[in-house]
Amino acid sequence: MGCTLVIDTSYGSTVGVVGCEPIVETDSRTHVEKLQTNIARAVADAGMRASDIERIVVGVGPAPFTGLRAGIVAAKALAFATGATIVGQNILDPQHAMMRAAMGVAGLPDATSATASATAADASLAGVGFLADVPRCADAADAARHVTLCVNDARRKQLYFSLDQGSPASPSAGLRWIDMDIDYPESIVARVNAAVAERAERDGVAYVVDVAGHGAAKYAAAWDGLDSRGVVVDGSLLDAGAACLAMFAALADAQTADAGGSSPVDPLYLRRPDAEIPNPLKHVLGHAGAGRTR
Repeated sequence: MGCTLVIDTSYGSTVGVVGCEPIVETDSRTHVEKLQTNIARAVADAGMRASDIERIVVGVGPAPFTGLRAGIVAAKALAFATGATIVGQNILDPQHAMMRAAMGVAGLPDATSATASATAADASLAGVGFLADVPRCADAADAARHVTLCVNDARRKQLYFSLDQGSPASPSAGLRWIDMDIDYPESIVARVNAAVAERAERDGVAYVVDVAGHGAAKYAAAWDGLDSRGVVVDGSLLDAGAACLAMFAALADAQTADAGGSSPVDPLYLRRPDAEIPNPLKHVLGHAGAGRTR
């Protein structure tokens, strides 16, 4: 029987076979060097061989270039060597799915192939320390009041982010209020306040903005500027154990189906490259150009 392998290097690294505990490296300075070793170890710990891998779910960011590229290259090489199917999954939507699950709201449809392993995710989240302050929602209407500012540390005093509401399994339903982008925390707050105020006036609902992801605590002071701040959670779905590894894979299934079977494995860098082609030198008026000297 084959297995699904999850690889993500959007922040440190997480490697694991669905159904087993993942191997998590939080040190972004050494996770690339350990990646191949951790992949081999994760497969062996699951009682599998590389040839047993049927499917690879790889995180595609948004994240800084070097670490993200290492995970995607490793996943593509492994898929080529084993013949496994490979799908990409952004790492911001899972933060929203995590928050909904922690609030007691079903985040994924029953039809996803990995959902059988992911059904324990809601219960498992109850024991995750960094989710202890997330409130349980009384009903669907209560849950609809919560929107998630999903973030990932982009370094250079910036964050990758998106603003999501509703089911993370169906991004095509128009429930992403702000698309994935990169910005400074103070600018993010201004953009979120504007988006939430517009929706609140239109819908007649007092929305609450919860912040989730790596880097959320680092810029905690900025979130005080949110007009309707909820809880701030510094952690990701892939930090929360085996059941949440399955939930990550299930979300990839659901979003692939929602996109008509398409799931690109293209890195989401979002930040413009530092190196750019310089503009050509301008000609000086009346200058005939340099001549050859004899």
